[in-house]
Amino acid sequence: MTKQDLSSAYKPLVLVDGSSYLFRAYHSPPHLTNSRGEATGAIYGVVNMLKSLVKQYSPERMIVIFDAKGPTFRNEMYSEYKANRPPMPDDLRYQIEPLHKIIKAMGLPLIAIEGVEADDVIGTIADEQSKKGNDVLISTGDKDMAQLVNPHVTLINTMTNTVMDPDGVVGKFGIPPELIIDYLALMGDKVDNIPGVPGVGEKTAVALIQGLGSIKSIYENLDKVAGLGFRGSKTMSKKLEEHKDQLLLSYELATIKLDVEHGISDELMHLEQPNKEQLAELFKECEFKRWLKEILSGDDAPKASAPTKGKPTSQAESTETEESEPVASITVDHSQYKTLFTMDEWQQSLTEIKEAGLIAFDTETTSLDYMEAQLVGFSFAYELNGKIQATYVPLAHDYEDAPEQISLEDISASLSEMLADKTISKVGQNLKYDINVLAKYNMVINGIVGDTMLQSYVFNSTSTRHDMDSLALKYLGHKCISFEEIAGKGAKQITFNKVPLEQASPYASEDADITLRLYQYFTEQLRKEPILNSIFSDIELPLMPILSKVEQNGVLINADHLHDLSAEFAGKLQSLEQQAHEVAGEVFNLGSPKQLQEILFNKLELPVIKKTPKGAPSTAEDVLQELAHKYELPKLIIEYRGLSKLKSTYTDKLPTMIKSATGRVHTSYHQAVAATGRLSSTDPNLQNIPIRNENGRRIRQAFIAPEGKKIVAIDYSQIELRIMAHLSGDKALLDAFANNLDIHKTTASEVFATPFEEVTTEQRRAAKAVNFGLIYGMSAFGLANQLDIARGQAQDYINKYFERFPGVMEYMETTRQNALSNGYVETVFGRRLYLPDISARNNMRKKAAERAAINAPMQGTAADVIKRAMMAVDKWIVENAADDVTMVMQVHDELVFEISADKLDSILPHLISEMENAADLDVPLTAEADQGDNWDEAH
Repeated sequence: MTKQDLSSAYKPLVLVDGSSYLFRAYHSPPHLTNSRGEATGAIYGVVNMLKSLVKQYSPERMIVIFDAKGPTFRNEMYSEYKANRPPMPDDLRYQIEPLHKIIKAMGLPLIAIEGVEADDVIGTIADEQSKKGNDVLISTGDKDMAQLVNPHVTLINTMTNTVMDPDGVVGKFGIPPELIIDYLALMGDKVDNIPGVPGVGEKTAVALIQGLGSIKSIYENLDKVAGLGFRGSKTMSKKLEEHKDQLLLSYELATIKLDVEHGISDELMHLEQPNKEQLAELFKECEFKRWLKEILSGDDAPKASAPTKGKPTSQAESTETEESEPVASITVDHSQYKTLFTMDEWQQSLTEIKEAGLIAFDTETTSLDYMEAQLVGFSFAYELNGKIQATYVPLAHDYEDAPEQISLEDISASLSEMLADKTISKVGQNLKYDINVLAKYNMVINGIVGDTMLQSYVFNSTSTRHDMDSLALKYLGHKCISFEEIAGKGAKQITFNKVPLEQASPYASEDADITLRLYQYFTEQLRKEPILNSIFSDIELPLMPILSKVEQNGVLINADHLHDLSAEFAGKLQSLEQQAHEVAGEVFNLGSPKQLQEILFNKLELPVIKKTPKGAPSTAEDVLQELAHKYELPKLIIEYRGLSKLKSTYTDKLPTMIKSATGRVHTSYHQAVAATGRLSSTDPNLQNIPIRNENGRRIRQAFIAPEGKKIVAIDYSQIELRIMAHLSGDKALLDAFANNLDIHKTTASEVFATPFEEVTTEQRRAAKAVNFGLIYGMSAFGLANQLDIARGQAQDYINKYFERFPGVMEYMETTRQNALSNGYVETVFGRRLYLPDISARNNMRKKAAERAAINAPMQGTAADVIKRAMMAVDKWIVENAADDVTMVMQVHDELVFEISADKLDSILPHLISEMENAADLDVPLTAEADQGDNWDEAH
């Protein structure tokens, strides 16, 4: 049964596992806080899920059930029950009371009964209703609840959007609902500390039950266990005999009670009308502005979240948050949109465009890949006489019975002329994509004055995603038509040229309409913030066409070299896997965190460094790094993971990404992703190819120069340390850079009280770790791990550093205080970096925000410098050496060029000079260059 079938077929009693919702919401983003620094994310998450559930099923009866405080009967039965669980975090505990108040004010019945768990209350009510022939829907993510499923009781997991009836239980677990308790008892549960039978996991438990039935039946047929043929079956009967009492206890602990005295009559299960006055007060207290606005305006029906447009948005996926409250509200009338089919209509629009003087422009294409995309049509919007007109011009819709459209050939000259006309101002949303697509048709866009994605990013890089749909919802209070609504989902999704015009035209016209309205909004907001406006107009906007140019240039790749590396890496991976199996003493899947947990922490009994949110031992990279100092297997796993990632991401994939039209690989650079202002790249990601290990350098050897040219890499030397010296004004640091001294050697000399000339290599290495560690907020513990020294010694290094460089300590403390007061920090150029968690009550999040506050101005300023350098270098190339220099990559603090070999000596000094003069700091910027036939040689 599908979710849609369930919601439309009947109205069951809905039982919500509130405790499951609570912990799920707490551990999932967004981690919201109000202006007082109080966490509100769990409240928001639970209420949002409840709103969605009510919207989906429109239930007449519904109960939200929570665990009560204190121990339960299971603790009396087994004192170790849930003993491994950490105490509830403080910033979750204080969210419970206001959450309960909101749920009750929403008109939803809520209960929590002492001495039992929420599962038991849910089980009892579900059993009672089922026996009456009433249908029950249980909303939970807890697998234990599968034991309650029957023809009248169904589970729904709203996170995975899956519904589980009796057949669904068999499909998921391989056994029917009536044997789920046996299954849970055999396996045990490490999170709840239910012992189970040692050595029995999911597969073994299923094999036992499928082969022999219930636990009772298994014990009646112990002699048949060995014949079941699963791994370990020969010795399993002995284990079952030895641990029978433990297993029977586990069965009782795993069994949900069905006889709880709850006192909830059928009448009390009915939803009541929301108390809007109470909700308004509670939403105001939590600072849920959008929900507060809905209550006050009377528009408090649950809203569906808006999907993103089909066009790439240069923004990683994230969860829609309460910060997405609209600050304005618009009305969009799709019936007023136009679709142009004739040249006369197009010429009339051109006349109006010229009169308006400013248009929002957007292309519709067949692909998200700008190198593959074909133009299907374009839309534009302009304002005349105070009214916005949005229009779509279809060019290449080719579905069956598609109407006759204007041909691109007929319109090409006039469209090209309009786009190139600098007297007509252009705005867009992620215009770089449109620039790249149009370049294939020999069209350029001049007169660009706005890009709403970049304006939003500069305005506040962290408050929302910067795709058009998210911006429309947040700033205009409007839900846009989603691409999936008109083109379908997944494998059945069609390309835009197959979308019927009656759907395509409103979608495309809305793109231009909303873009124009967002431009008007952000232009007004940035006018109030002159420094932010200059970041947009002097850095981000002029950089966009330069990035477009670099993307179109692409980089030449030696595919044969990568094929050879892939074969070699495959052999190395096989060898590493074999070594890991030998150290572990058994074969296991190195890519399985669960199997790795079992080997590392159960079999080998390595120390547990930290746990996952669900309480399992973590196998994250930082944990393995720490364990690798003392143990061989974690070291092998790290090496295996790193090599496997290089193979799959680069040596296997890069050759497939070479475009036939150019013979090159073309990445996409994103300006609106990293909160600090740094550029990122995807398809392929050029920022993450290692330079400090041999395999990474060998991959860089595949990035080659064309005949007659050299690859030249120019990067800034220690730019973030230089920015630290500028920001802190520390005299010793300023003097060291002014005199062009080795900064790490200088630091070592100061920290170790050693004459500069006598500093050892080991002392310099330690000082380098201190220099960079402090920038990124490294603790004494982290420094000790990196240098493999005692924590006390590492703390001594840090203390001495601050004694010798007091300006750095003063800068860090001042920055923390400013961040706490303002909620943000700034780069040298005024880019604002907001820190939502700087006032958080959760100490871990607050400390992380403080570390970000110290690092962000340095990283953000470095990002601004390289962007300014790209603009300066591009200008010099265009004016002086356009035929001899091509900028092909930007990677962190480095620019990579193809330069004519015979002009290298005359060109290189100019490029270095432009980069070194990209910013005026209190210390000199130093750019270092190298060249070769490939990228590795250019280092």
